[in-house]
Amino acid sequence: MADYNYDIAVIGGGIVGTATAMQVALKYPNLRVGVVEKEDHLAEHQSGHNSGVIHSGIYYAPGSLKAKNCVVGAQRMKDFCDENNIKYDLCGKVIVATSEDELPRLDTLWERGTANGVPGLRRIDKDELKVLEPHVAGIAGLHAPGTGIIDYTEVTQAYSRHLRENGGEIVLGAKVNGISRRPDGFTLQTTKGDVQAKNIINCGGLYSDALARMMGLEGGLRIVPFRGEYYFVRPEAHHLVKGLIYPVPDPAFPFLGVHFTRTIHGGVEAGPNAVLGLAREGYSWKRVNPAETLGTFAYKGFWKMAAKYWQTGMSEVYRSLSKAQFTKALQRLVPEIRSEDLMTGGAGVRAQAVEDTGKLVDDFRIVETRGAIHVLNAPSPGATASLTISEGILEMAEKSFGLTAA
Repeated sequence: MADYNYDIAVIGGGIVGTATAMQVALKYPNLRVGVVEKEDHLAEHQSGHNSGVIHSGIYYAPGSLKAKNCVVGAQRMKDFCDENNIKYDLCGKVIVATSEDELPRLDTLWERGTANGVPGLRRIDKDELKVLEPHVAGIAGLHAPGTGIIDYTEVTQAYSRHLRENGGEIVLGAKVNGISRRPDGFTLQTTKGDVQAKNIINCGGLYSDALARMMGLEGGLRIVPFRGEYYFVRPEAHHLVKGLIYPVPDPAFPFLGVHFTRTIHGGVEAGPNAVLGLAREGYSWKRVNPAETLGTFAYKGFWKMAAKYWQTGMSEVYRSLSKAQFTKALQRLVPEIRSEDLMTGGAGVRAQAVEDTGKLVDDFRIVETRGAIHVLNAPSPGATASLTISEGILEMAEKSFGLTAA
């Protein structure tokens, strides 16, 4: 007999998984809903190791799932926080062009943000930039006043409270080691015993592809972990940063580049870089999982990606190993920042889906198999848009699983 039995088991206790379970329990209180999480706490990985930004929706291609979900999702997030007494701060963000050759890219961001309906977005000149961020070196920029900061672990905990209040359960310390199909669903073999479920929603983040393969979804993409390392800015230098300061993204590099972020807890972070993780939960160079590293290196899509980005990747490694180089990158935005202003901070690991062709999956990727839904790529702005993403997953589940209310 199974230790746990659910109509729907959500694998993964991050912000998207917990939001999805909450949405199901709210709409279908007759269903038995459970979150199966391998750690002893929710939001232990990507959801709890991020910059804590409520994104506004500037960067994403119009019509993409990111674009469709981010602007609406940001407002939904603010409304949820208001209703649940969760602190957030709309400190605003500037995207800074530091040279003439960045101006066309700034124009592209302006066009995207405008097309996506980013509220309050405006072009600013050098003088306006100096008013908003007096210590920034820039010739022009974009200002997004609705961008904010928040603690997404606190949001995830609030989702979990609503889930439990509506009859849902959360099983912690339950690592999924295997999944077998039964005539009426699935059995999950976990470190907390067997979990039976009629249907599964896979929100496994860094291990979402491995969980999908356990359920027969082969090929197409694989998760490649990228570690982002931050420095903390010493309190004496906090005055250099008023809100959020971002560079114009480099089209030759798939990530945003180092930036300055105020945190909801009163700190200022500088970073991140982006280096290949030697483990899916590799938060430092010392954290190495040989089997996972070999799995990355054995994947043909990794080498095709590496052939395109190896030069940028090497510069990121150099910046990881050299505080002076990291500081130099930050000084492009804020020249007054000094190496001694920076203290070693934290790190996060991004679950980046890479296709067999070597292409980095840029948009959200959610697919179905028989009896299951798999969230295979939900990076930033996944936390910001967690409520709208989870609503979309629920709509898929209603059709795919044939959900009916009592």
